[in-house]
Amino acid sequence: MRYFFKAAWSPTLITVLAIIGYLYEWPVEILGPTLVLVLVIGLITLSESSRDRKLEHLSFRLRELTGYFYRRFAGSSSLSIFAIINSLSSLDNPRVLEWVGACNTSEVVFNAWGNGFTSRVESGARGARFSSYISAHLGELWSLVTHYHEFVEAFYEVAVKMDVPQETLEHYNRFSVEYNSFVQSFQTYISELRSAAMTEIEPPSIKLARELPSKTPPKPKQAAEEKPATRDEHKGYIL
Repeated sequence: MRYFFKAAWSPTLITVLAIIGYLYEWPVEILGPTLVLVLVIGLITLSESSRDRKLEHLSFRLRELTGYFYRRFAGSSSLSIFAIINSLSSLDNPRVLEWVGACNTSEVVFNAWGNGFTSRVESGARGARFSSYISAHLGELWSLVTHYHEFVEAFYEVAVKMDVPQETLEHYNRFSVEYNSFVQSFQTYISELRSAAMTEIEPPSIKLARELPSKTPPKPKQAAEEKPATRDEHKGYIL
């Protein structure tokens, strides 16, 4: 509603001034510049109002992206990269087990960071002050996703060199499909935000997850073809 009044006050005031000037026969030299000045101020106000409206919409989208990322790919989600990494604990490889343990520790720190950031984004949106520091929140979400991608890349490098369980392979590929859909939405959002606010983040800096090649099941060994018994030419005959 406030956007309607911001857009309507200028033409309304121009109309009122024009009627009053006509009735009281104001000089054109005074009335004309006054109407032009009101029109210019109205256009500037309308432009700023349109920008604020777009920033408000973009701030709401950033809140959605932040919440979706944390709920779907972190915390207690089964689609978290940390859950996928933890599935490698069944492998009999000391170096991999050591890495999995280190990732479990990192998961606690990452989840605490993500949970706190999500709460701050939501409280900022409720306080109607989000547009003033939207760039700061965008930068933190970018940093959060960038650090997360490091774990995604590390898992890929391990999985592509080892014989990981088929379940883990399928789990990761399901994750990569949904995660890449989020990344593409995030890239589109950054492009839209750059047209409304000054940001130094480039869309390609949010990277996609590489999909692991599916394993081809071993071909069953073909049984040796039994050759038909050859008839002995001399069998049954008296030499």
